[in-house]
Amino acid sequence: MPVNLPTSLLRSFVAIVESGSMLSATEQVFVTQSALSLQIKRLEELVQQALFVREGRKLVLTAPGDVLLGYARRLLSLHDEALLSVKGGGFSGPVRFGTVQDFAETFLTGILARFAELHPDSHVYARVAGTAELQTLLERGQLDVLVGFSATDDPATIRTAPMRWYGDEALLDRRPLPLAVLEKPCRFREAALNSLDARDIPYRIAVETPNLSTLRSAVEAGLGLTARTDLFLKGFSPLDTQALPTLPQVSCIMQSTNAHAKAVDRLAGLTRNVLETL
Repeated sequence: MPVNLPTSLLRSFVAIVESGSMLSATEQVFVTQSALSLQIKRLEELVQQALFVREGRKLVLTAPGDVLLGYARRLLSLHDEALLSVKGGGFSGPVRFGTVQDFAETFLTGILARFAELHPDSHVYARVAGTAELQTLLERGQLDVLVGFSATDDPATIRTAPMRWYGDEALLDRRPLPLAVLEKPCRFREAALNSLDARDIPYRIAVETPNLSTLRSAVEAGLGLTARTDLFLKGFSPLDTQALPTLPQVSCIMQSTNAHAKAVDRLAGLTRNVLETL
């Protein structure tokens, strides 16, 4: 009798290849690393071939694994296309949405909830990270829609906003100027430091954090000045002063893939609407 290859096993196999590791693949297929390992073992039993070999800490495709990869991608694409057509535009698979921290609260409580209403059988995966990391994930096929920041000439721009200085006015007289910033890479951090360097204003990084909520708390506590936008530091008034250099504008961008086109288009449309009205 012919062997049937479950699409769940093929999807896990492709996820490992595209993400580069078992651990990263778990974020795509929503199973634990141990369960993912068992899935690959089962798939190898069905095809009676080893699909991966380990070279140091990396998993590398075997020759049979490389052959299966092409077929697996084609089978999954056809499977998802068939499901989408039969459901008449409905969608039951995972949709992967990435956003920078500034938008997380808005989109996690608004856009994704609305999308879930329109596609109640869907599985929404949300990733919060920096723009560069999100774009890498999108290029690898690990995200469907992303929202982030970029330069004002980016073709993916939905709207632009001016950067402004925020913090306690009492800090303006201190030298070096205390700053509160996010860890690298951060467009706002770079803009703040470059503008101060251009004016020969001495500064020191008083608070450095990977977390936007911690940054907000640090600014509110008067620990340092920071550069952000009116859109994302709600509740804070920007500093109206000539003592600090002018900051550039920043673009709010949205990028998406063509996978599961109708569902992704719906999510991208909802996202665009929110960005345009922020």
